[in-house]
Formats: sequence, structure tokens, C-alpha cells
Amino acid sequence: MARVRTAVVAAALVAALAPATFGGSAAFAASPAATAAGPTAAEVGTVVQEGGRLTVPAGEEGPVTLRFTATLPAGVKGPVTASFQLDTWLTEDEPGSSPVSQDVIRSVCAVNGVSYGECAWNMPYFPPVLHDPPTRPSLDLPAVPAAETLTYTVTLDADRTATVLGHPNALVALMDSTGATVAQGTLGLDFVPGTPPPGQRGAVHARDKDGVLWRYEGTGDVSRPFATRKRVGGGWNAYTAVAPLTSATADGRGGLVARDQAGVLWYYAGTGKPSAPFAPRQRVGGGWNTYTALVGVGDGSLVARDRDGVMWRYKAEHNTLYGPRQRVGGGWNTYTALTMSGAHDGALGRDKDGVLWKYNRYGPYPSPPFQQRQRVGGGWNTYTAIAGTAELGRDDRPDLVARDRDGKLWLYQGAYKPLSGLVPGSSRSLVGGGWNTYDLIF
Repeated sequence: MARVRTAVVAAALVAALAPATFGGSAAFAASPAATAAGPTAAEVGTVVQEGGRLTVPAGEEGPVTLRFTATLPAGVKGPVTASFQLDTWLTEDEPGSSPVSQDVIRSVCAVNGVSYGECAWNMPYFPPVLHDPPTRPSLDLPAVPAAETLTYTVTLDADRTATVLGHPNALVALMDSTGATVAQGTLGLDFVPGTPPPGQRGAVHARDKDGVLWRYEGTGDVSRPFATRKRVGGGWNAYTAVAPLTSATADGRGGLVARDQAGVLWYYAGTGKPSAPFAPRQRVGGGWNTYTALVGVGDGSLVARDRDGVMWRYKAEHNTLYGPRQRVGGGWNTYTALTMSGAHDGALGRDKDGVLWKYNRYGPYPSPPFQQRQRVGGGWNTYTAIAGTAELGRDDRPDLVARDRDGKLWLYQGAYKPLSGLVPGSSRSLVGGGWNTYDLIF
């Protein structure tokens, strides 16, 4: 599906469009000449929104309720139909944005206290061109008997991709049985980022000095990025290295590999159960003590650095977990820390001078795993641990956490940079202290 952004209708464009063609619907045409039985063209009722503009969280907060009342002129013949359109459309956007889902908004409608069940949204993707005005998102409301006033209640349950709709106005029109407009007005909606669903929120794991593994699930709120930690289990001090293969998420997904002291590599599949996020381990094979670093690439593949600084790639295999290794290249001993990017698109490496570099994933096996590295920035040697994560905020971008020598954990929200792609941003926020209790963070 196309990636999208919101484009609000410019005043000049609105003025240039004839009312009957606005959004391709006659619903917003001026009222035709009145018949003897109906209201005159000047007798068009009003639509008033209760409480002013409505804030609509785009996330898992659940539905909010839009209320508005239409006052109709005398003599209106029913049934009365109604619809509204947003003064916005969906067009191409920059890389890194979310595609709009099929169910951007789900709504249930009631009129004068009578429930009419689900109302269907029309969410077209239509790039605007000068000679053909685009179709805009719209909602059709139920047909009801005519009355002096009609009070509409519409719930709006928006998923996180609805943020692309921005802050539109909704142009409302009510029509009588002849199709004449008998009331019209404007509603205000503000779609703001809400809490992402668990499958799109990151999670961080930390092993304490007793070998107990703890899980910190992301909240979607960067002012308090983690919920209260959960105990995964003990015995994890049996491992000398642990490497996520895909970013852990708050819904219990994300697998990893762990190397024990004998050099045997074990695979833990994600379960999708936050209370027990890892399935029983499976043996991959021995001989992994030859490597000084293990990093998941994000596609299930694993790269491993040997003592000579040569990086090797292991392709994920369905039956054997990993097939024959592929040489990536030498010189990787320049890095004092390596971690998977939370974007599932490569790796991050900190060199001996404290400079952080991004390696974007190049392509599937047998192509090289990484593109040419891109510089993120300096000063990273202040940290004793760094770990890329899936999104911890509400901006649809992966993040990174870093622990300093005092045990404070810092959050770097993801940013999009040309050439580098998704990388840690330039500013940090404090998560909290006490993280020196952990000897491993991933």
C-alpha cells in the first residue's frame, strides 16, 4: 500500500472547485430552488458541534465520541440523509512513514438516541492532479425521519495510521428526500498520535548479576518509556553473549540466540506471549567461542565477528537455523560495541574513538549484508552499553537506549537522515538510574 501524508485543501483550491464537484459528491452542492412543499434555498439549517474541536487519539486508546446537532427548517420531507467529508486527502510521503491501514477509522452512529450500528468510512488514496480533484475521506450517516433537530453521535476509533489525517475540518451536509441540502456546517477533528499497539512498541531485556533476565515493555510514552519490569527467569548467566535476531516487542515477539560458556549457540523463538516471551531453547551448534561479537541483522540472519576482526554472515535456514557462513569483510575490530538497529534494517557500531556508525542492510543472502557505513555522530564512548530497540514513542521510528558509567539509562528517539536512513537522534532523554545492576542489556 502507498505511503501517505495529509495535504489540507488550500483556500484557493476550495474556492476554485464548484460546490457540486467538491470531493466528487453532490452532497455539498447549494440547495436547489425550493418546491412548493419544501424549504426555500435561503432556508438552510445549521450544524453545531458539541464541545468544539474533538481530539482523536490515533492508537489503542479506544473510541472517542463526536456529537453534533442539526437544526432543520420547517417543511423538510424525510427521510433525511447526511454525510461529511474531511478537507484533506492522502498523497505520497517521505520514507519512513506508516502506510494507512484498511480500517483507519471505525465508527458507530446514533441519531436522537437511536443506534444505527456501524457506519462505513470511505478512505480513498487518490493523488491530486490539477484537472481531476481528489476524492476525500468521507463518512455516510444513516437515513432518518425528518425532525426539527437531529442529534448525531458518532464514535471514532482511529488506529495509529490515522495521524496522517492531521487536523481536518469535516464538512457536513444533510439532505431531504429530493436531494436538496437542508442543513450544513463544519466540524473540527484533531488526529493526534496515540499509544501504538503492543506489536509496535519495543521491549528491552536486561540480565542482572545473579543471572536473572528482566523484561521492560515499552509504553508508547517517551516521558515514561517502560512499564514496571517483569521477571523472565533465572539461569541466563550461563551465556557469554546474547543477540536479538529481531527487535523485541511488547506483545512478546522477537527471537534471540545465546552462546553458552562451552561455545554452543542456542536459539530462543519469540512466543507472542508477554508473560512467557521465549519458547524452550533449540540447539544451533558448537564452536561459537571463536567469535567476539554476535549481531542480528534484522531479517533473521546473524553476523559474527571473529578474533581477527573478520565479520561472517549466517543465513537463517528453516530446518537447521543457520546454513554455511559467508565472509562479509575484515576490519571490524575497530568497534567496541555492536548492536542491531531497532529498525530491522542493519547494525550500529561504535568505534574506538566513540563515533557511532550505521550500516544499512543491503539485501537478502547471498548479497552483502550491509551498505557502506554512514556516520551518526561522536561522543558515544561515554556509554557502557547500547541497544537498538523497536519504537518506544509514538513517532513510528525505532529508538536506542544507552547506559552511562553512572548507571543512568538514556533514550535516543529515532530520526530519519538522508543516506543513513533511520538512526538515533541527536538529543537524549533520561529514562532513570540504577541500571548498573545489569551486566547485559539488549
